[in-house]
This record gives sequence, structure tokens and C-alpha cells, in this order.
Amino acid sequence: MENWTIDVDRWATMPLFEQMANIGSEVGRARKWLEKGKQQLAEGAFYRGLELVDATIRFGRSNMASRTCLLMELCRARDLFSDSFLKRDYDSLGYLEKYFGQFASAIRR
Repeated sequence: MENWTIDVDRWATMPLFEQMANIGSEVGRARKWLEKGKQQLAEGAFYRGLELVDATIRFGRSNMASRTCLLMELCRARDLFSDSFLKRDYDSLGYLEKYFGQFASAIRR
């Protein structure tokens, strides 16, 4: 697996929708590589996705009124991503990809 670390200072300053869209990119990559049987690439995307979710949980939105709801949502998404990846549940990975993809669509608007 490649050596990759997130720039947490930069990540902490990004808008939430951009963070969520980036997480979605890794979810999509993990699903795509799993379907193609590229285990090492799939694991790389999986671990990057987890790292991005964790950074969003750790550094995100401390001044946000609904922070508790955001944290609960992110923790649920993280659990679903982990379970779906480990069980090779492509339907759930597809659902997560669509969920996070909504943020990318919102950014483009």
C-alpha cells in the first residue's frame, strides 16, 4: 500500500461539502477496485477514505450548531463504509457513493 497522509491543516479549512465529496471519491474508488479484483488498490482507497472521515470528525465544524448530528452521521457512514468494504457489499458501497456524491453535485451547482 502506498504511503499517504492527509494535510490536516488544509483539511480543517475546507468547506464541509468539499470534505464530504472527497470522502465520496475514495468510497467510489474502493468500490470500483473491489469490483475489478484489485485488492491492493481497493484497500488503499478504503484506508484513505477512513482517514478522511476521521479527519472530518476530528477537525470539523466545532462552531457548528448541529455538530452532534454531523458527528453521528459521519460515525454511521464510517461504520457502514467499513462493514460494506469488509463484507464486499457492493450495494451498500454504491449507496454510500451516491450519498457522498450528493455533496460533489452540490459543489458543482
